[in-house]
Amino acid sequence: MAAAVPRSTSLLAVPSVSRTLRPAARCARTFATAVDTSQSSQPSKPARRPTRFQDKLNAGPSFNDFVNPNAPLSPAEAYEIKTATVGPEGRKKTITRLPEWLKTPIPINDNYKRLKKDLRGLNLHTVCEEAKCPNISDCWGGSSKSAATATIMLMGDTCTRGCRFCSVKTSKAPPPLDVHEPENTAEALRRWGLGYVVLTGVDRDDLADGGARHWAESVMKIKQKSPQMLVETLTGDFEGNMEMVRIVVRSGMDVFAHNIETVEELTPFVRDRKAKFRQSLDVLRTAKEERPELITKTSIMLGLGETDAQVEHALKELRKNDVDVVTFGQYMRPTKRHMAVTEYITPDKFEMWRQRALDMGFLYCASGPLVRSSYKAGEAFIENVLKKRAAKRNEVVGAAAVENSSTTI
Repeated sequence: MAAAVPRSTSLLAVPSVSRTLRPAARCARTFATAVDTSQSSQPSKPARRPTRFQDKLNAGPSFNDFVNPNAPLSPAEAYEIKTATVGPEGRKKTITRLPEWLKTPIPINDNYKRLKKDLRGLNLHTVCEEAKCPNISDCWGGSSKSAATATIMLMGDTCTRGCRFCSVKTSKAPPPLDVHEPENTAEALRRWGLGYVVLTGVDRDDLADGGARHWAESVMKIKQKSPQMLVETLTGDFEGNMEMVRIVVRSGMDVFAHNIETVEELTPFVRDRKAKFRQSLDVLRTAKEERPELITKTSIMLGLGETDAQVEHALKELRKNDVDVVTFGQYMRPTKRHMAVTEYITPDKFEMWRQRALDMGFLYCASGPLVRSSYKAGEAFIENVLKKRAAKRNEVVGAAAVENSSTTI
């Protein structure tokens, strides 16, 4: 019979075994001498990538942004063009986001709705709507109708030309002219009590006079109902028929505008084939020759691929033809069927062109990403110029009358 083992002895035996095993387990420690691990059967773990949270911190605002959140951004930050990847898997593409300085609010206020209701009630159209102008919320959103600005578009909403930048509807045979449009236009403007109004119109190459007499009748009706209202007309080129230009100019408007749209080199690719750079210059020069006191005006879009030298050349040609006012604005693609934007011009570049135009002798220049040919800031300036000229003429007439009366006595 086996000898009995004391309980204390059996309990102490287990730790003794563990003590003898521990030193063997510690042999796996790393020693100072180099160890060749190339023969190790266990694969090494890949290095852990930085956490996403850390990535966000690195790409986010700096400490200075928190200390001084209202500090102005550097030009590189303010004018940074952002991109985004869109589309399903396998067909993703990178698109350019609209720059922050070109974003405008959606028009929703009551004055916008009232103005639109008046226009529809009188069957009138505006270039603001037809050309999808980004300034519609600003121009139509005044505190009252008299504070708002709307550019009335004459001769319907369908053009006989197809410029590659314009979203106005086109047709070779548009509907006939509305004979009541001149009267309705004058009545609408009388109700609004505006001090300055801009009239524009579609090209009507289907008409013998290009709509020149319709233009003239509209201006005369406005002047009859609102003699103090200043009228700017933004006309087409009447296919180069200068006699039609003279008919419009004699109607009594205060500002005659015709847009060259772009530089001479890009004109065949941007405008309709019937529109020509030199022909537009002839229109502006003829208007000035017919009425030398008349303010002439034109507009140029930037971002179509033009060079600085080409823009400079266009400005020089305008001054040679005595054009008084020029505006610069960013071309914005209305739909995918139209020309793509080549470049988004920064506000600093627009300011450079404004100063360059003034240095060349232009009476006024409105230049900015959202500036359009009927920009209300420019209208305010021109309105003041016209009022000063009228006051000066009245002073001269008054002085001449006093002199004549004294001579008679």
